[in-house]
Amino acid sequence: MLEKKKGIDIVTEIGGITTFEAAKKFFENKLDPTSLSRIQKITHSEVVIKIANAIAMCEPEAVFINTGSQEDKQHVREMAINKGEEAKLPMDKHTIHYDLKYEQGRIIDRTYYISNPGEDVSSLANRMDRAKALIDIRDKMTGIMHGKTMIVGFYMRGPVGAPASNPALEITSSVYVSHSAEILYRNRFFDFDKEVDRLGHFYTNIHSEGLNRLEDLPNARVFMDRSYQTTYSFNCTYAGNTLLLKKGNHRFSVDKAVYENRGDELSEHMFITGIDGPGDRITWCAGAAPSGCGKTTTAMAGNHFIGDDLAQMWIDETGAICSINPECGIFGIVEDVNWEGDPHLMDLLRKPGTEIIWSNVLIDDNGVPRWTGDGENPPLKGKNFQGPWKPGMADENGKEIPISHPNARCTLTSSDLANYSERSEDPKGVETRVITYSGRDGDTMPPVWAAKNSDHGVVIGACIVSAATATEVGATGVKRAPWANAPFIPGALADYMDAQFKFFGNEKIAKDKKPVMAGLNYFLTHEARGGTSKKLIGEKKDVKVWLAWLERHANNDVDVIKTPIGNLPKFNDLKSLFQSIINKEYTEELYIKQFSLYIDNIIARIDMQAEAYGKEPDIPERLFEVLNKQKKGLMALRENYGPIVTPSQLEEL
Repeated sequence: MLEKKKGIDIVTEIGGITTFEAAKKFFENKLDPTSLSRIQKITHSEVVIKIANAIAMCEPEAVFINTGSQEDKQHVREMAINKGEEAKLPMDKHTIHYDLKYEQGRIIDRTYYISNPGEDVSSLANRMDRAKALIDIRDKMTGIMHGKTMIVGFYMRGPVGAPASNPALEITSSVYVSHSAEILYRNRFFDFDKEVDRLGHFYTNIHSEGLNRLEDLPNARVFMDRSYQTTYSFNCTYAGNTLLLKKGNHRFSVDKAVYENRGDELSEHMFITGIDGPGDRITWCAGAAPSGCGKTTTAMAGNHFIGDDLAQMWIDETGAICSINPECGIFGIVEDVNWEGDPHLMDLLRKPGTEIIWSNVLIDDNGVPRWTGDGENPPLKGKNFQGPWKPGMADENGKEIPISHPNARCTLTSSDLANYSERSEDPKGVETRVITYSGRDGDTMPPVWAAKNSDHGVVIGACIVSAATATEVGATGVKRAPWANAPFIPGALADYMDAQFKFFGNEKIAKDKKPVMAGLNYFLTHEARGGTSKKLIGEKKDVKVWLAWLERHANNDVDVIKTPIGNLPKFNDLKSLFQSIINKEYTEELYIKQFSLYIDNIIARIDMQAEAYGKEPDIPERLFEVLNKQKKGLMALRENYGPIVTPSQLEEL
């Protein structure tokens, strides 16, 4: 279990301020008149004490209290340029930020959960005892902002008034981090006290940026104090390690769902999008995928965009699963984003009008951002994440340097998208009827399959496998990626899994509102289906059809083929949807390749998951029951039909 406010609060221990009155007096001595008048509007004592201690610990030269007004937003933009954390590009409102070439992803080896004695921490994460973390933070963060300006922002992770929103402070000396927060989150300075009182908690993020020097990286750290819902980050610059409103606070939200509201709330690594069905029907879908595995592309494939990365869910009084996006912007990977697959996003990236922070892409001689897979004529030269670039350049290991880093990003507001949904700011959320799970599985599962019930759906999520992506420094190979949320689950996997079974199996969910839970896999290769090419079977745009089929399935508009792994689509339904949704001819030959079950591959996948989870303590027995049932069914199929079972053979059953 997790106990809140257990042990010392590290920033309070270092700062030494313990009362509201002491904090007020401290502000009078440290803040200029403008910032002082602003902070005096914040009256929640715990919030005020937290900010005061952050200032006392970091010892900045100045403090800027950011109210989120248009004037404050503009001031932050100008500070980012003047400080050199960003540079202007020729297109209006576009800037470029570069991280150190050795820090282009999450530094998972230097990321720690601060733990109390006897507290469970995920077997996939690092922990550090509170006493040791205090020494490290005191040593490295005391006075770390000498000569710098601290920026304090007051944000909501979700719409004001939503049951699953979370208030959060962003306290940083990086203007790039502050600028990113202004695009990605809702600055609600004037609502902050009220929302903290309503929800009974807030998150705190304290960050001091690195100097983009290689010698600083051994001392880079990301700490997450679960007991006090506070993150500490220093000597690093990549947004995933610094803008801890994002994945740092997502971890706290996972804790809140698992240990405070188990069975009634979830915090997931999921997109949210609305899919048009027959008539004027909109069916809302949320879907998980590890970072770098097409989550943004899938979100854009819907007709009504709400979010591409994170989702907060709860069960409302009508028995519906409701979802909100904690964010209001996109921090999206740009590799392979192009006009063919991502027209809505490309409209914003290539046309003036939208404020965009680019990171780690190439800027050509005309000041135009370029990236791998943009579908345009290759640039002849430019500057990218490692310095001046030209085709054929190699790194110190002889490996060719790409146009852009695989984890290069664009940061922009969601509301500029052509398919943006105004429901994004609805505190009631959207009723979610489809849940998907996907990874980079090149050789095993079909493009889409739907679980027969909620327990089987949870097991699909628990059994995601994926090729490693560039979002984590040093990650290689193929690995398990449970629920795509694995890097952000602070506690024991058994607790998280139990929360999943309890939530999706909750009797509060109305029978006519139960979601279809499904697997997606659009990384299947020709090689895996008897060919010689490693190219993908199908195209990126095909995901529109897989989502459309799930939309029809959720509304009982299509029949299915029942199999041991779940329900598969029928050929005629897909043929019709391919024609009507993306105007593409879909052949029976391709259908057979994509939806035949390669029994030995699937059984090997099941065995891998069962073995791995068998090493975890206290995993719910339901997982193994589902996996065993699926395996027995697959073995019976193999006995009747051999190692490859076609859809027509499955229909015979």
